[in-house]
This record gives sequence, structure tokens and C-alpha cells, in this order.
Amino acid sequence: MSRSPLRGQEVLDDALRALASATTIEQLRQAQAVVLPPQYGMSLEQTAQATGLSKGWVCRMRNKFITGEAVGDQGKSVHGGRHRENFTPEREAELLKPFLESAGVGGILVVGQIKTPTRSGAGMEDGVVVSVQVAASA
Repeated sequence: MSRSPLRGQEVLDDALRALASATTIEQLRQAQAVVLPPQYGMSLEQTAQATGLSKGWVCRMRNKFITGEAVGDQGKSVHGGRHRENFTPEREAELLKPFLESAGVGGILVVGQIKTPTRSGAGMEDGVVVSVQVAASA
């Protein structure tokens, strides 16, 4: 949930703190987009050139900061990764190894047979669907 919009000196003070504590380039650029115009009298075009962003992105980043949406606050990234993982990749490979071996020699994968060991291995109850994708060997 975002905090209430900041105004005037509060925004500048928060942006200066964010500038000092920025750990990613996105956080640095967002703080610069807020600090550079009032602190150094730069136009949005000059700020865009200094940050390596377009004028539109500078405006967007400034507005997001003012409304409390600082970049990097989301925690875990929503892009990429295994968001619904139940096992480590090593444990998953260990559980699926017998099934993938039989599929590799022309066997048929039956999901119902795979669900039971994977559920018990994860300590899950009914209602969880496990899907398996087998890549064709080249």
C-alpha cells in the first residue's frame, strides 16, 4: 500500500535520503529525477539527459516517488524464476528421475503416478496440481 503523497521539502528530503542509500541504478535514477530539477535548477530535458532516461520516464519516476512508489520496494521480483516451486531443483530432479527415465525410452508419463510421490515428498494435501513438461531429446 502506498503512503500519502509527499509535498515540497518532504519530497526533496526523502529523495536526498534515497539518493544516498540507493543500491540499484533504478533507485539512483529515480532519486536523481526528483532531486536534480529543484536542487540544481535543471529542466526535465536536462534531467533526462543526465539520468539516461527519456523525459517521459523522468516524469513517471518523479510522480511514482512522490506518491510513495519507490522502485525496488516490491521485494521479490515478479519476472522470471520459479514462483510456485515446491522443491529445490535438485530435489525435483531426484523425484522425477524414474519417470523421466521411462519416458526417455519410449514410456508414457501418467501424471497421476507422478502426483502421489511429489505430494508426499512436499508434504502436501489434495488439491495441488503438479504438472510435468518433458523436453524431447534431440
